[in-house]
Parts: sequence; structure tokens; C-alpha cells
Amino acid sequence: MKIGIYGQFYHKNSGIYIQQLLETLDKNDVEVVIEKNFLELINLHDEIDKSYSHFSTFEELDTTYDLFFSIGGDGTILKTITYVRDLGIPIAGINTGRLGFLATIQKEEIKDSIDLILSKKFHISPRSLVTIDTIPATEEFGVLNFAMNEIAVSRRNTTSMITVHTSLNDEFLTSYWADGLIISTPTGSTGYSLSCGGPVIMPDAESMVLTPIAPHNLNARPLVMPENQEIKLQISGREDTYLVSLDSRIHTLPNETTVLIKKAPFKINMVVLQNDSFLKTLRKKMLWGEDKRN
Repeated sequence: MKIGIYGQFYHKNSGIYIQQLLETLDKNDVEVVIEKNFLELINLHDEIDKSYSHFSTFEELDTTYDLFFSIGGDGTILKTITYVRDLGIPIAGINTGRLGFLATIQKEEIKDSIDLILSKKFHISPRSLVTIDTIPATEEFGVLNFAMNEIAVSRRNTTSMITVHTSLNDEFLTSYWADGLIISTPTGSTGYSLSCGGPVIMPDAESMVLTPIAPHNLNARPLVMPENQEIKLQISGREDTYLVSLDSRIHTLPNETTVLIKKAPFKINMVVLQNDSFLKTLRKKMLWGEDKRN
């Protein structure tokens, strides 16, 4: 079995859990490859007897990997997908921070969780992504023109709102006068979109959500649509440019640039452990309470 590991930060008191992970994998004769910068952080804080292979770019990965561990939080998983991309490698999120919707393996449960994974006691939850193109074409996004949570357009360097002229499959929908507009996947519905009043959507729902950010017109409500729609956005405002964010990656585009957003041609496979589920995580995260049925 071959497993990749990625992390962004070395959180305080997380060393013991990283050690547990590596020791458990080593005892089970798993081939481990660690992202180069994260491996340097581990070596900086801990003494590791074993020498590990490392990777630095997407081009160094291939389909020989059986699994990827993302150590951190949901934001770390969003960074992990920029390495995995369309390779289809399942991602398991180990949460070293607060409760997350994606990083659902708690650090205190690493050993038991790894045992379940190595025993194949998990299932895969495929997650849809969205991609962005522009007219005229731009090299701003490069090959990382996709997002698993959301793509959002927003105002830049001004307190004035922007106008987002929005069409679906070339049919005009409306012009949002707001701080911006979020185009969210079902996965992203529990993130930025939710904080702006959007609905929670089940991960396997074949849909996307348009959620305005602080709209001037209070009648502007979030819109759930089929995921096969192509969304066209044309932005105008007092500034000459506006911001586009793909998950946590931010870019600047001139107002005359039209944005086209649609479903990506590939999905990200998230690992869900036996006896775990999106609804179980939702109950904890939304403080709805545990199931009290007898």
C-alpha cells in the first residue's frame, strides 16, 4: 500500500499525533511519501528515525498511490486537492484543529481510524468541483482553474458594491447589486455560502448554489440550480478591477473580463469511515444535537 501525506502547518501539540500516524503506517508496512515542505517541518520539530521519500508537485504523483492523508483542517484539504487534482486518489482528512466538514478524523482517534482504513472499513464520497474560464482568455489561473468549495467574485479596494450581471446557459437571470456573488458546490454549501445565508446541501446532490454577498436588494435570495448549468458573470463597478477567489486562492481581473463557471470534468474522492456520515458531522457542527432515539 502506498500513501501520500500533506500538511501546511505544524500545530502546537500535534507532534504526538503525527508520530502515531507514521508509526502505525510503518508497523503495517505502508510505503509513505510526504510533501517536501511538510516533511521539513516534521524533521524540524521531531526526531524521526526513518527516512521518508517526498514529493513537491502534482507531476511527481501518479495513480500508484492508494490514499492521501491531509493533516490540518478543511483548508488543508482544499490545498491537498491542488496536488491530487484528477488522479482520483482518495483523501482522508485528519483534523488537528476544530471540527471540520471535510477533515473528519479526529487526532485523538488516529490509531483506530488508521486501522479502519487499512482494513478497508470506509467508503468513498465523490465531491463535485467547479471550474472557471474567462473571455478574453487569461493565464491568471493556470492549471489550477478549479475549486471544491466555491468560486466567488467580490469588490476590490472599495466600499462600493459591484453589479454582477448573471446568466445561466446564456439566458439572463438577474443583476446582483452586492458585495459579490458566490457559486458554491454542495461541499462548499457549509462554508462561505452558508455564512451568507445559503442553504446546506447534501454532498451527493447534483447541484450548485448562487449566493449573493450582502445584496442591496433584500429580495435577492440564494438560488439552487442543476450542476449542468453554465454560469456567465459580467461585472461592473466604480473600480476597474474585481476579485475572484477559488477556495482560498485569490486573483484580480479587469472589469471587462467575463467569467464562465461550470462543473469540473473530474471529482475529488473523500474517505468516510465506517459508522461516520455527513449527517453525523452536520449534527455536531450545527449543534443540532446527537440522535437520542432509543
